[in-house]
Amino acid sequence: MSLTSAKQVETNKYELEIAVDGDTFNAAVDQAFRKNGKKLQVPGFRKGKAPRSIIEKMYGEGIFYEDAINSVYPDAYESAVKEAKIEPVDRADVEVLEVGKDGFTFKATVTVKPEVEVENYKGIEATKKIVNVSDEEVDSEIERLRERNGRMVNVEDRAAQDGDNTIIDFEGFVDDVAFDGGKGENYPLTLGSNQFIPGFEDQIVGHNVGDEFDVNVTFPEEYHVADLAGKPAVFKVKLHEIKMRELPEVDDEFAKDVSEFDTVAELRDDLKAKLLEAKQTAAQNDLENQLIDVVISNMKAEIPQVMIEHRIDEMVRDFDYRLQSQGMNLQTYLQYTGMEMDSFRKTFAEQSERQVKVRLALEKIVELENIEVEQEAADAEMQKLAEQYQIDLDKVKMIIPEEEIKKDLAVNKAIDMIRDTAKVTEVADEPEKEKTEKKASAKKSTRKAPAKKVAAKKAEAPVEETKDEVTE
Repeated sequence: MSLTSAKQVETNKYELEIAVDGDTFNAAVDQAFRKNGKKLQVPGFRKGKAPRSIIEKMYGEGIFYEDAINSVYPDAYESAVKEAKIEPVDRADVEVLEVGKDGFTFKATVTVKPEVEVENYKGIEATKKIVNVSDEEVDSEIERLRERNGRMVNVEDRAAQDGDNTIIDFEGFVDDVAFDGGKGENYPLTLGSNQFIPGFEDQIVGHNVGDEFDVNVTFPEEYHVADLAGKPAVFKVKLHEIKMRELPEVDDEFAKDVSEFDTVAELRDDLKAKLLEAKQTAAQNDLENQLIDVVISNMKAEIPQVMIEHRIDEMVRDFDYRLQSQGMNLQTYLQYTGMEMDSFRKTFAEQSERQVKVRLALEKIVELENIEVEQEAADAEMQKLAEQYQIDLDKVKMIIPEEEIKKDLAVNKAIDMIRDTAKVTEVADEPEKEKTEKKASAKKSTRKAPAKKVAAKKAEAPVEETKDEVTE
C-alpha cells in the first residue's frame, strides 16, 4: 500500500491517490471468499463447497472485489493520510480508479484542518473583577432554601392569587366548536407561570374552589397551529383546588433541617463562602473569555463549514440527551416549540463557530510554544474521569484515546500561559442590587413581543449550558 500522489485541489481540501499492491488485495479477496463463498449456490456443488475459481467463473472475476476493497481501504487510507501529513476533519469522498488481480488504486478527496495563524497572544490587556458577597445575597440564598423546603397547603378561605398552584378542568372552543388539544382534566397549573396562552392564567385569579367560569383569550398571530392563529377562543374552566406554598421560619431548627449545621449563623457563613467561591470562579471565567476573545480576533484561518456543522451535531445530541433525562425527546420538544430542525440547529451556529475557532487557535499556540504534557498528567486525568463517571480505568482508556487526553491538557496549558502573561487590571464588582436595577432597565427598553405559548403546558426543556469551549 502506498501514496502515489497528494495535491491540494481547494482551500482545506486535498486529493490523495492511493495504490494497494496485488498481494495485499488478493489476500483480502481470498478472505472475502472464505467469508461469503459458503453463502453461494453453484450447480454441481453442495452449498458453500464450490472452489473460488468456479464461483468467479460463474459470477464473474470481481464478485469478491467490493468486500475486499472495503476491508483494505481503512488501513490504506489511514496510512496515506499519515504519509501526506494532513489532518482530515470529515469523511473522504472515495472513487475507485482501477481494480484487478494486480491490486487496485483509488482517489480520496478529503477536507482537512485549516492552516491557522495566531499573533499577539501574549501580554493581552484585560480586567478582572474583585468580588465580594453582601448580606443581601446571603438573604436571597436563605429565601431560596425556604422556597425549596416549603410545603403545599390547601387554600379554602380566599380566592386564587398569582403564584398559587391550582388544579383545573378546561375545554377550549373556537366558534363554539371544541378543538384538538384544548381539553384537560385535573390539570396542574401554577398561576403566573405563563404556561398557557396570554391572558388565560390572569382570568383564574379571583376565583374560588368550585367555581365554573369562562376564560376568553385570543391565540397569538404567530401560533404554531395555523387553524387557531389569531382566533378568539373561549375556555370552559372549573377550579378544583388551590394550594399555596407555606414557608418555614428561619431559625436553628431550620438550619438543622436543610443542612449539616446546627445554627443559622453557621449556615449563613457556609452560604457566604460558597457564594464567594462561585463569584471567584465566574470572575476567572470572565477573564479567560476576554483573553480568548482577543486571541480569536487575532487568528487568521479559513474554517471549513463542515467543522462547524460537526460541532452543531454534538451540541444537538447533548441537548437531546438532557431532554431524555427529563422524560422528553428532541422531536417532542420541537413540536412544542413549533420549530423545524434546521432553525433549531441555527440556534447553536454562533456558539459552535466560536468553539471551533477557540480550539483551533489554542492548538496552534500549543504548536508555537512547543507545549507538552507529561505522561503522569495524562494518567491522572484518565483516573479522574474514571472516578467521575464511576467506570473502570481500562474502559476510559478504551473510550478516549490517550492522545486526545494529552491534546486537551495541552490546550488547557496554553490557556494558563495566555492568562499568566496577560496584563490584568483588577476592577471593583458592581453590587448585586445595582446589577439587578440595570438589568430591569435594559429589559424595559429592549422588551420584545411575547413568545408564542401553547394551550397545553410547554415542555420543561433544559436550558442549554455552554460547554467547555476548549476541550470539547
